[in-house]
Amino acid sequence: MQKYSTDPVSINIYPALAHEEDLTPDCGVEFDSICEEIRSATKGFGCDKKRLIQSLGATIPEDRLKISLRYNDLYEKPLKDVIKKEVSGDFGTAMKYLSLPPVEAECQMIKHACKGIGSHQAVLYSILCGRSNKDMELLKKTYYKMFTTDLTGVMKSELGGLLGSDLWKLVSASLQAAEENFDVDFHTEEKALEDAEEIWKKGQGKFFGTSESKIFKVIVLSPPKYLKMVNEAYADKYGYTLEKAMDKNLGGNAEKAAIFTIKMRFKPYEAIAELIKSACAGIGTDELLLTCCVIRYQDLMAHVNFSHEEMFGKSIHDRIRDECGGVYKDLLLELMKKVSPEE
Repeated sequence: MQKYSTDPVSINIYPALAHEEDLTPDCGVEFDSICEEIRSATKGFGCDKKRLIQSLGATIPEDRLKISLRYNDLYEKPLKDVIKKEVSGDFGTAMKYLSLPPVEAECQMIKHACKGIGSHQAVLYSILCGRSNKDMELLKKTYYKMFTTDLTGVMKSELGGLLGSDLWKLVSASLQAAEENFDVDFHTEEKALEDAEEIWKKGQGKFFGTSESKIFKVIVLSPPKYLKMVNEAYADKYGYTLEKAMDKNLGGNAEKAAIFTIKMRFKPYEAIAELIKSACAGIGTDELLLTCCVIRYQDLMAHVNFSHEEMFGKSIHDRIRDECGGVYKDLLLELMKKVSPEE
């Protein structure tokens, strides 16, 4: 299996259809039978969870975009309202995300991650860091449309603190959606060495503290091909990679987010595989993070599962079986099997 292109590029998570502004009135007519199955499964007292899994679990992100539109056209009621009324718990949370188009689902994940005291920072940085400009612009636009609130302002409130946390500085840079296009005349080996030296000076080479802004600027604004050049220049000169430099320069979720951002630029499938493993590490499972990963990255899961097996010696399917139970487990496995069937 071909894992990465020779020249890495930032991956678009959303299906191409999500970027189209004017969809035809009959968009999704091919899913009328699924819409009817969902309606039948949720009629009367209680709901048939098995039928819901068979209906929504056996879909991909583009399908769910069309189904959400078509359901509303057929029954004059948003699918998300129907699902919200019928299910609860981890299964219910996953089903609610599946009832939404992919971009709206991510917005709801962000809203969920900010609920209550404190925020779920791993969910936030995994959604907001390492994104393509195209996806980030659509995410910010959709978030404002759904909640009439600026996403940058929300993140500043959740992550900023009095002096501005390292994680906020990284997320703030990512929200700008300003990744440069690779320019062979500008993104040269000489410039890569200059940026590598600058990262050293602002990080390990600094006498006291770390100047994160310059480091994050290089990580976030550099096109993936160029960031790979900087990484190689840094390793050649200082003996270890940018990932290791982030480990030395930062701590906590800022460190994890910076490393995740770097890996999403040129080793995205490994980055996602590690994120899924982290959701299942330690005592208990981080169900929200695991749910978000399986749903958000579903289109990439054939590649991610391949990397997961290489890195950890087990499939994501088996990890789900080990960590989850009941209809929640069945739903996540159905989503995995749709794109990465087991032999």
